[in-house]
Amino acid sequence: MMERITIRLPRQQIAMLEKLVDAGEFPTVSEAVRYAVRELIEKKANRVLRDSEQISFEV
Repeated sequence: MMERITIRLPRQQIAMLEKLVDAGEFPTVSEAVRYAVRELIEKKANRVLRDSEQISFEV
């Protein structure tokens, strides 16, 4: 089940998200945001998890 969160974005970013939807890149603005979050997690999560594991071993 998906949960809902609320975010605030500058108007320019919202407009660009809407343009991506209008261009057919994404079916909805929500899906565009989900895509961006998935990309961020894939890019950054391994480092964060690795760092947190190192912290737990050092304690």
